Amino acid sequence: MALLTVHSAGAGEAPWKALSAEELEKQYSPSRWVVRMEADKVVGTFVQIGSQATQKARTTRRNQLDVPYGDGEGERMDIYFPDEDSEAFPLFLFIHGGYWQSGSKDDSAFMVNPLTAQGMVVVIVAYDIAPKGTLDLMVEQVARSVVFLQRRYPSNQGIYLCGHSAGAHLAAMMLLASWTKHGVTPNLQGFLLVSGIYDLEPLISTSQNAPLHMTLEDAQRNSPQLRLEVAPAWPVGPACPVLVLVAQHDSPEFHRQSREFCETLRRVGCEASFQQLPGVDHFDIIENLTREDDVLTQIILKTMFQAL
Repeated sequence: MALLTVHSAGAGEAPWKALSAEELEKQYSPSRWVVRMEADKVVGTFVQIGSQATQKARTTRRNQLDVPYGDGEGERMDIYFPDEDSEAFPLFLFIHGGYWQSGSKDDSAFMVNPLTAQGMVVVIVAYDIAPKGTLDLMVEQVARSVVFLQRRYPSNQGIYLCGHSAGAHLAAMMLLASWTKHGVTPNLQGFLLVSGIYDLEPLISTSQNAPLHMTLEDAQRNSPQLRLEVAPAWPVGPACPVLVLVAQHDSPEFHRQSREFCETLRRVGCEASFQQLPGVDHFDIIENLTREDDVLTQIILKTMFQAL
């Protein structure tokens, strides 16, 4: 693992505050930690694999595309069904990454074929990325999508939220959602948070913040790490497992964020576990979900089948 360029930090100060501006930028640039190809090819390859997987899913699986879950133009979801027809199925809801400023449901259906083959309904959610969407809006949109699914499929066997990178952040914010204001309590049975960011403050001074225009107040309000530490009550319930996963070739800061978030979840009474997946990076940890024999695919199936 690469050594960090650090300056002296005050006692009790967050580790990232001791990093130079250049090192902080590198820590939050996931493609720069990929070892299997050149950094400038990583994102294009990721999008290409996702697009191909999505086209395959749309041609081989029963589906409903561009289903509106709200009134906003960007509030759409794609729903993919298993072969057997049922109202009582587990729902796997995936929230794509892209630093809240890129990515699309139209190239994010990596896991559709392996999971629908096992009798699950897979939902890929779109949301308004920056600069059109703010973090507050994105969090609200994801909550709206969960409520929509619960109302549409009230006999579901559990809703499992999975997010990647920025999507893991948005999924984690659902641990703090006020479902009473939506008038429905979703049947949440599990969270799978993959290579996520849970404290947004380190991003404020990086280039990732340019389209987000995130202030310190915005970052703190939308940081599940900080919010959970002061949450008055555990909203989801201790029986709902949360898996916090990180890739071996994610940056040290991504590793720290995942470990610390898992520790915070446990402190507030959550059934949380942390796992580093060997041999993968920030991108192929998701790309490999096209394969049923993939480690993360198997973790997802085990998580969902254990609860049924």
